[in-house]
Amino acid sequence: MRVILFVGKGGVGKTSMAAATALRAARLGYRTLILSLDIAHNLSDIFDLDRSLFDTASGKPVKVADNLWIQELDMHRELQRNWREVHSYLSLLLNTTGLDHVLAEELAILPGMEEVSALLWINAYVKNKTFDALILDCAPTGESIRFISIPTALEWYIKKIFKLERNIARVVRPIARHVSDIPMPEEAYFDNIERLFVKLQGSAEILTDPMVTSVRLVANPEKIVLKETLRAFMYFYLYKVNVDAVILNRLIPASIIDGYFLSWKESHARYTLRAREYFDPIPIFTADLLSDEVVGIKSLETLGDLVYGGRNPLTVFYCGSPFEFSKEGDYTVVRINMPFADKKDIEVYRVGDELVVKLGACRRNIPLPRSSLGTGGEVKARFRDGRLEVLIGGREDGGRSKE
Repeated sequence: MRVILFVGKGGVGKTSMAAATALRAARLGYRTLILSLDIAHNLSDIFDLDRSLFDTASGKPVKVADNLWIQELDMHRELQRNWREVHSYLSLLLNTTGLDHVLAEELAILPGMEEVSALLWINAYVKNKTFDALILDCAPTGESIRFISIPTALEWYIKKIFKLERNIARVVRPIARHVSDIPMPEEAYFDNIERLFVKLQGSAEILTDPMVTSVRLVANPEKIVLKETLRAFMYFYLYKVNVDAVILNRLIPASIIDGYFLSWKESHARYTLRAREYFDPIPIFTADLLSDEVVGIKSLETLGDLVYGGRNPLTVFYCGSPFEFSKEGDYTVVRINMPFADKKDIEVYRVGDELVVKLGACRRNIPLPRSSLGTGGEVKARFRDGRLEVLIGGREDGGRSKE
């Protein structure tokens, strides 16, 4: 079973690459599903489908070729399928503030609901072995990071906060009914969240298994796009998700000799070389700008040939370990590969049995091995050669450090 996420800045061609990869896998005989994780779904457009046919799918898979299905989630269907009690409570809460009923229902669709719904489908497909390959057409980089962080964030919420919130609601609910019109969540609300958590169990292991899940970063050979791709690479490493390839899309072909494109060709060559230096030893695949837009089966096949040549697109092209644990004397050492990171953007500290690493606006809670929990509370960090090393132990009075 393979799960491949296509991630990148908006407009670089993620959907085209995801669709071309899925089609190529299907042509090789693999039962393949391409699932859209972008709220602005356009898979049906890139396969040039009759939209009215696709609209009847209600968010379920639609077969578009031999061994190939596509799926664009219908969030309103997902609300009924997985979020009924949560959505009902949030709608009621917003409605009591004076919002129109219809508007309250729309606003009650919170950020993260679509990503959780997609994870539920992915988890079920992998566990039931419904397909041989899942190709995920991801939203732009920021939303993709939120997607892969959801299993860890939800697990942390369930373990640390959920039971406390539920118990507080049980105590406060009878009193609140007499003193306020603002509704408190009922037991059904908490049951709904608990059911979702149970259904999601195992999804974190799927995303972090490098032999199952890979990220393929799609970029154009341009300065701003490459900068965002480098940041995305760091974030995926922080969340222990394997990046097995980088795809540079829409290069000006060598056959173009018009002087108008000379500067573009030189720029693309320069940034292609730079990308190889940045990401080595991760392989770099390239695709020239095609003479027409990528729409329909024929153009997707052409794009797949450009990117993969004779290679199987489901191959794990690279496997690296994002972080590891070891011992140095009395210290437990956590080593995290963070190429391209700037030391001033990193903050590290320990909270209980977790190590918290903040990289800019991104935060990751890393569970510590049992062997480190009995050590002192001192946390020392050093950053060198693209690797963050955190030493835990020593003093018993706790600490925070950043070298």
